[in-house]
Amino acid sequence: MLSAQHRTLIKATVPLLETGGEALTRHFYSIMFAEYPEVRALFNQAHQSSGAQQRALANAVLMYARHIDKLEALGPLVGQIVNKHVSLQILPEHYPIVGNCLLRAIREVLGAEIATDEVIDAWAAAYGQLADILIGAEESAYAANAEAPGGWRGARWFRLAGKVAESEEIVSLHLEPEDGGALLEFHPGQYIGLRLLLDGEEERRNYSLSALGNGREYRISVKREAGGKVSNYLHDQLQVGDRLELFPPAGDFVLRPSSKPLVLISAGVGITPALSMLEAARDSGRPIHFIHCARHAGVHAFRDWVQAQSAAHPQVQHFYCYSEPRADDQPHAVGFLSQEQLAAWLPEERDLDAYFLGPKPFMAQVKKHLHALGVPEQQSYYEFFGPASALDS
Repeated sequence: MLSAQHRTLIKATVPLLETGGEALTRHFYSIMFAEYPEVRALFNQAHQSSGAQQRALANAVLMYARHIDKLEALGPLVGQIVNKHVSLQILPEHYPIVGNCLLRAIREVLGAEIATDEVIDAWAAAYGQLADILIGAEESAYAANAEAPGGWRGARWFRLAGKVAESEEIVSLHLEPEDGGALLEFHPGQYIGLRLLLDGEEERRNYSLSALGNGREYRISVKREAGGKVSNYLHDQLQVGDRLELFPPAGDFVLRPSSKPLVLISAGVGITPALSMLEAARDSGRPIHFIHCARHAGVHAFRDWVQAQSAAHPQVQHFYCYSEPRADDQPHAVGFLSQEQLAAWLPEERDLDAYFLGPKPFMAQVKKHLHALGVPEQQSYYEFFGPASALDS
C-alpha cells in the first residue's frame, strides 16, 4: 500500500531522477542482463546500444515519480507501455525481476545516504502499485485477444507466404497462419510482435502492420538496419515457406473515427502504419493529404501504390520531399520538411486530424510545425515511447 509518507519520499527523488535518471537505468539494465539473462530477449539490444531504451525508461520513471499523486496526469504513457508489453508478451513473472533490479540500482547509484531504507521501501511500494496496474491492464488485453474471433494468446506459428522488395531498404513480408485459421482483426496503425531464434538466442521485435487485414494474412514491411540482427535476417535469410512466431496485434497509435480532413505525415519506414490508415480512410469521403519524406526515390517505399490511391480517389492528395535527391528524382520539394512547405501542403481548414511518424528529430519538428500552424494539439497524433516532453525538447 502506497502511503502519504511513501509519496513524499518518492517526490523528493524527482530532482535526482532529472539529473541522474539515465545513469540509474543504465545500471539497472546491466544488473538485470547479467543476473537474469532469460529476460534479455524482451529488450531490443539495438535500442540498448543506442541508449534509446535507457532514456525511455528514465523518462517513464521520472514521469511516474512526478505524478505519483495523480497518475491520470501520465496521459497516454501507461497505455503505450501496456501495448508494448502486450506485443512482446511481458508476463506477471517478469515484474519481480524488474522490481528487484530497479531497487538495487536505486540503492547503488544514489548511495546509501540518499537511498535509505525508507526511500527503498517507498520505491518498492510505488513499483508494486505500478506493477499491479500494468499486470491488470495487460491481462485484460491478453484475454480480449484470446476471446476475439481469430484471436489467440501467446505465440502462434505463421509461414512466410510472400516477400516483396518495396525499396532499396524495405521489404514486405506476407505472413499466413500455419493452422489455416481465422485472423484477429486489428486497428489501422497497430503493430505485431515477432519472436525468432537466431544463432541460439531468442529475439523479439515489433513491426507495424502495413496493410489492412484481409482475414488471410498479415503484412509487415521491414527496413534493413545497419548491423540489425533481426532486420538483416528477415531481408537476407528468411525464405518463402519458413516459419516464425507472432504475437497478437497491439498498439494505441490508431486511426480514430472522424469526419475531419485527415493528414498523414511520415518519414522513412514511418510510412508503414500510414499505409493501413490511408487504406481504411480512402473510401470515407474525407479529404486526405498524404505527405512523405525520404532521402531519395531509391528508398521511397510504396510511392506507386500511394500515387495509385490518389489517382483512384480524388479526395486523396499525395506530396513527397527528398532531402538527398538523385539526378533523375522529381520530388514535389527538396530538403527537409519546413514549416512553410508543410503549410502549403496542409488543407486550408486547420481543424484537421494529423498523424505523424518517423525518426525522433523528424517528429519533433512536425509536432512543432503543426502547433505553429494552428492544428489543435489534441488532434495531432504520433507514436513515441516516452513522454511528449521528450519530443518537445
